[in-house]
Amino acid sequence: MATIAGDSTSGRFTAALDDLDVGWSTTTAETLSETLAGFPEPIVGAPLQLEGVSLPDSITRADDPESIKAAASGITAGTLAIADYGSVLIESTPPEAELVSLYADTHVAVVRESDIVSSMTDALAELGPRLREGSGNAIVATGPSATADMGALVEGVHGPGDVHVVIVE
Repeated sequence: MATIAGDSTSGRFTAALDDLDVGWSTTTAETLSETLAGFPEPIVGAPLQLEGVSLPDSITRADDPESIKAAASGITAGTLAIADYGSVLIESTPPEAELVSLYADTHVAVVRESDIVSSMTDALAELGPRLREGSGNAIVATGPSATADMGALVEGVHGPGDVHVVIVE
């Protein structure tokens, strides 16, 4: 695992991920395929609509409900990441992104380092106008799913039990 400078926005983001017990790694667009191959199989992914980054051909596209339900790992794009919270914003387009992020036991969010913003205010300033124009919605994902509805905190009940963020430098 690479080290990211502590006082930078990226360093604050990875520190927040560490606090949430969320795994993270860094890679480049050229080595993304090898990085993603290391997650539990079967792996499905939604198209990564990130400039300069695409879902490797070796990853099954999540184009039918059965492949999504059978997946051990689901890969989505993080449109933005929020340093203050260790959160990743996942847009509802492509349409399978939301399902991929919620069904698999392991959710892998791929985010470009240049898309890490400092605060929720910054994220809303950047993404808000596009969402208000009717282009969909976004999930703010912060760590594995968790609930304490019935007492003690339990993780992975209504979503992924494990989350990993891959930061593309």
